[in-house]
Amino acid sequence: MASAHGLAPIFKLGFVFSSVSPSQRKRHPLMFPASHCGFSLKFYGGLSARSCKFKNPSFVSAKHGSLRGFRALKSVEMDQYVTSNDEMSDGFFEAIEELERMTREPSDVLEEMNDRLSARELQLVLVYFSQDGRDSWCALEVFDWLRKENRVDKETMELMVAIMCGWVKKLIQQQHGVGDVVDLLVDMDCVGLRPGFSMIEKVISLYWEMGEKEGAVLFVEEVLRRGIPYVEEDEEGHKGGPTGYLAWKMMAEGDYRNAVRLVIRFRESGLKPEIYSYLVAMTAVVKELNEFAKALRKLKGFTRAGLVAELDLEDVELTEKYQSDTLADGVRLSNWVIQDGSPSLHGIVHERLLAMYICAGHGIEAERQLWEMKLVGKEADGDLYDIVLAICASQKESNATARLLTRLEVVSSPQKKKSLSWLLRGYIKGGHFNEAAETIMKMLELGFYPEYLDRAAVLQGLRKRIQQYGNLDTYVRLCKSLSDANLIGPCLVHLYIRKYKLWVVKML
Repeated sequence: MASAHGLAPIFKLGFVFSSVSPSQRKRHPLMFPASHCGFSLKFYGGLSARSCKFKNPSFVSAKHGSLRGFRALKSVEMDQYVTSNDEMSDGFFEAIEELERMTREPSDVLEEMNDRLSARELQLVLVYFSQDGRDSWCALEVFDWLRKENRVDKETMELMVAIMCGWVKKLIQQQHGVGDVVDLLVDMDCVGLRPGFSMIEKVISLYWEMGEKEGAVLFVEEVLRRGIPYVEEDEEGHKGGPTGYLAWKMMAEGDYRNAVRLVIRFRESGLKPEIYSYLVAMTAVVKELNEFAKALRKLKGFTRAGLVAELDLEDVELTEKYQSDTLADGVRLSNWVIQDGSPSLHGIVHERLLAMYICAGHGIEAERQLWEMKLVGKEADGDLYDIVLAICASQKESNATARLLTRLEVVSSPQKKKSLSWLLRGYIKGGHFNEAAETIMKMLELGFYPEYLDRAAVLQGLRKRIQQYGNLDTYVRLCKSLSDANLIGPCLVHLYIRKYKLWVVKML
């Protein structure tokens, strides 16, 4: 249904919103409350112009125009566009006139003239009554009759979807309340209009594209409050919904924090967002933590370069609190998924939690999520094990590091070298140069050559420790191992370049 998605059908549609016809006034006494948004029609005695079939009386309009010019043109003109130049039968014009009179139900009129109207003419009846100043309910009832008669083909479905989208867009442009928009969707469901995509998502997109982001939030809130059914499913059978779609729209613009707050606020206010929305919000938490970590790294770089002052204690506490609060939101969302969702989602939950703890640099919690994933039958990628290994090494979490290293016994030689390289860089990042030196020597024993910059960084770090503590043992053992592998020379040259000329010459 590409054309329905893109709202580019063969018809350009107007919007229906005006007063009621003289014929309706004769049949039913009406009351018109004052409103700048349009007429809200109410019928004394609980009556409606269409036997109470539809729930949105403010949507009706039936200001009739003359058919004389319409007959002469032999076409249906909407705004400045002509939708059809086809010759139409007298039955078509008779049907329009009869429906305009409103003396009988549309279904009775169409049933009587069924054999005299082609599929094309029935589509044009829909178009006619979807124009500004016509009876919008009649368009809905015509479609309802077509559906019941099994005469709704793909083109007719696309036409009616385009009509509905045009009405929704006009409601948003005229700043009607979200209640009117939801009423229209209810009417759409009443006539069995079920396109091959989500109309709720389409409405959210219309709000978003028109810059009415707060309107999109209020619309989704109203949909949840009324419990409008929504049954979209992804490839794995997980049901999507309006909250998750709106949160995803926010994420697409980089507004990760508000996407998380939206889902949490709906949940805590007693509404019931779909389970899928919690997973979307958890993804937003991951992205927010990742962006926050990037900003901190950039700030530290500026600090080292002397471009900005170092963070004071209060600033450090604020950054830690923000990260902690964001993580807490992620954990809360994960608890809701496990509480309300199916066990098939548990693996995804632990995967999201793993990503959160990696972005936040929490090694122990990240390692736990790796094992939790294993328990529910979802194996993490080998690169994730390496990243967690490096984090734990940087924090000198010996037990966690040892547990993660046990998997090296069953991996291939290239993967083993890769994992040990991550371990080495974790130790270097954490400033644990004795452990880093031991890792280099272990790699050399296994026939793996560490990267040149890694070797030089460890030698440089050990030298600083010698100046502070005077312990040469680890340094000498590392130099011997590197010499045996013919790797010591380039590292010493590196130290020489780093202005350690006298010390290097002495060691040689």
